[in-house]
Amino acid sequence: MNNFKSGFVAIVGRPNTGKSTLVNALVGRKIVITSHHPNTTRNPIRGIINRENFQMIVVDTPGIHKPKTALGTRLNTMASENIESTDSVVICLPANEDIGAGDEYIVKQVKGVQPIFIVITKIDIISKSELAEKLNQVNLFVNRLNLSHVEIIPLSAKNLDQTDLLLELLAKKLPISHALYPKDISTDQAQELMISDLIREAAIEELYEELPHSVMVTIDEMGEREDSNLFDVIATLHVERDSQKGIIIGPQGSKLKAIGTLARKSIENLVGMQVFLQIHVKVSKEWQKDPKMLARLGFTE
Repeated sequence: MNNFKSGFVAIVGRPNTGKSTLVNALVGRKIVITSHHPNTTRNPIRGIINRENFQMIVVDTPGIHKPKTALGTRLNTMASENIESTDSVVICLPANEDIGAGDEYIVKQVKGVQPIFIVITKIDIISKSELAEKLNQVNLFVNRLNLSHVEIIPLSAKNLDQTDLLLELLAKKLPISHALYPKDISTDQAQELMISDLIREAAIEELYEELPHSVMVTIDEMGEREDSNLFDVIATLHVERDSQKGIIIGPQGSKLKAIGTLARKSIENLVGMQVFLQIHVKVSKEWQKDPKMLARLGFTE
C-alpha cells in the first residue's frame, strides 16, 4: 500500500468536444449523459476508477464557453473551481474541428496545473492523413502557447481506441495517497441527480431542434415500492415559456410520451428494476437568467 496512488483528473474543453463520452469510456460504464449537442453537462460529475494499485477520480466538467445567461456564467465557474482542485488536466480537442480562441482560453485557465494531457478526440471520424495534419496543428498550438511536458494522445472514446493508454499515462502521474473514495463505487453522483439527467437526456434527444437548452428536470418523488419490484419516479420538466410547454407535450401528448419511454429504459438500466415514471411539465419563467430560480435548481454561487 506504500505505492498506492490516488488523485483527481479534470476533463476539460469547449462544449461538445467528447468529454462525457471519454469519462464513460475511462470508468467503464455510463455515469454521464451524452449528446451530439453542446452544453449537455451541467454539473461536475466524478467518475471513480479503481485498480489494484491506484484510484483515479475523473471529473467531467461543463464545457467552458462564452456565457450568454446566468446559467452559462455559473457553469463556467463550476468548471474553473474543479480545475483548481485536480492533480492533472485532460484537454479535449476534437479531431474534426479547428483549434480556436476558445481552446486557447481554456489552456490559459489550466496552465498552472501540471501535468497537462491533450487528447485529440473523435479520431474514428477522420482519415489517417487528416489525423497526421491534426497532430501537426496540435504541436504548433502547444509550442505557440509555450506548454511544456505535455502528452498528446489521439483516441476514440466511442471505439475505446487508445483509452487504455490514456488511463495508463494518467495513473503514472497520480500522487501517492490512500484511496479517497470507497473502492466499490464508480461515481459519487447522487442517484436523484443521475435520474434527472437521464430524463433531460431523453428530452434533448426528442426536442433539441425546438428547445436547445431551455429544459431542466427536478425529481419530486422517487423510491422503490414496498413489497413490489417497482421503482417510482415523479419528475417535473421545467421550461421557460408557455409556448415551450406545448412543444414538450406535443400533439395528444406524443412528445412527452416519447420522452418518458426513452427515459424510463435508461432509468431501468440504472436501478435494475421496472420503473413507473410520471413527468409533469411546468413553466418556470426565464429560469436560465433568474439567480433565485438557478439556486433552487441547484446552481449555487
